[in-house]
Amino acid sequence: VQLQASGGGLVQAGGSLRLSCAASGSIVSINDMGWYCQAPGKQRELVASITSSGGTNYAASVKGRFTISRDNAKNTVYLQMNSLTPEDTGVYFCNAMVSYYSGRLQRGSIWGQGTLVTVSS
Repeated sequence: VQLQASGGGLVQAGGSLRLSCAASGSIVSINDMGWYCQAPGKQRELVASITSSGGTNYAASVKGRFTISRDNAKNTVYLQMNSLTPEDTGVYFCNAMVSYYSGRLQRGSIWGQGTLVTVSS
């Protein structure tokens, strides 16, 4: 099982980006999915998460600006980021709690490779 993130890039303050993260492999089901940000010199922090039924949770700093969503048929999670500020700069990682087959049924937290978001002032 792997997660492939995309959509990062360079954007000016006030702009928007949409991140995508698709899970692939011998997936049985996916529970919570989320996006984390690791800013330069800082620890990785939760940005937003979404349950399999669509319940969402956001960091206080992004509420009202970012929207997380998912397409369960495509095993994909999205992060729409609006009104970006330089403080949003960082590497964004997607994460999913996945049940999958690997010789036997297993369940684990899977991380994507990260996509860089740079917001210029």
